[in-house]
Amino acid sequence: MALSPHVFDASAENFNRLVLENSHKGPVLVHFWTPKAGPCFILMPRLVKLATEYGGKFLLVMLNTDDLPELARRFGVNSVPTVKFFWRGEVAHTIHGADPDSSFREVLDRFIAGDAHRAHALGVAAWQAGNVQQARMLLANAAMAEPDNLAIPRDLAKLLWAEGEGEQALKLLDSLSPEARAEPAIAHLHAHLNLAETARLAPPLSELDASLERHPDDPDLHYRRAARLLERDDLSGAMDELLWITRTDRSYRHDIGRTSLLALFDLLGAAHPLTRQYRQALSESLH
Repeated sequence: MALSPHVFDASAENFNRLVLENSHKGPVLVHFWTPKAGPCFILMPRLVKLATEYGGKFLLVMLNTDDLPELARRFGVNSVPTVKFFWRGEVAHTIHGADPDSSFREVLDRFIAGDAHRAHALGVAAWQAGNVQQARMLLANAAMAEPDNLAIPRDLAKLLWAEGEGEQALKLLDSLSPEARAEPAIAHLHAHLNLAETARLAPPLSELDASLERHPDDPDLHYRRAARLLERDDLSGAMDELLWITRTDRSYRHDIGRTSLLALFDLLGAAHPLTRQYRQALSESLH
C-alpha cells in the first residue's frame, strides 16, 4: 500500500516490478530497515520528506529486512539502515547509516540533474573522475531528457568504446536518426569506431590478401583490409582501400568508404599532405 504518491512498501511479490522495472524509468531508493533499529526511524521520515520534496523524480521503497531477509541477503545488506540507489535494474550507489540529508541530495542530484545540460556535464565529470557506472547513468539520463543534443550520445559512445564496449557504442550511434548520423561530429565518430571495431575482429592481413585474390571486387574485404592497415598506421594504404570502395560501391554500408575518408581528413587536419592528396582524389571520384 502506498505511503504517499512516491513512497511504497516492498514485498516479495512487488519488488521486481516496484524497484527493478521502475528503475529503468528513473532512480529508485530502497531503504532497508528494521523496527529493531532506532536509527531507521530517524532516517525514514527524512527520506519521505525528500521524496515529497523531489515530487516524483525518484521513487522511495521501504524494505523491512525482518520480513524480507532473502532480499536483504541478495543485495548484501548486513546492517541497517542502508539505502541503495537502483538505476536501470542495478544498484548504482549505496549509503550506509543515517547520513545527513545533504549526502542523499548530492547523490540524487547526480541522477536527477536540473536539466540535460547539467546531467551531461556531470556525466562527463564523473567519467573523468573514474566513476564509469555513474557517468553512464547520467549520460543516458541526459540523452533521454534532451534527444536532440547530439553531444550527449557522442560522449556516451566514446565512454562505451573506452570501456571496451565497441559493439554497444556502435549500436548507440546506429540507433540515432539518419539526420543525426549525417551530422559531421556523429558521422566521423561512427566512422572511427567502425574502423577500430572492424580491425579488432578482422583476420590477419595475409588472410585478407589471400581472400582478395579470389574475390577482388568484395567491398567488405577491402574495408576490413583498410581497418587492418589503419591499425598498422599505414594511412595511405587504408585510404587507398577506402577510396576504392567509394569509387566502386557507394551503397556499401551507407557510403562508409567516403565517410571514413572524411573522418580521417578531420583527424589529420586540412594541411596534412595525405588530406590534400586524398581529398582531391575523392573529389574527382565523385564527379
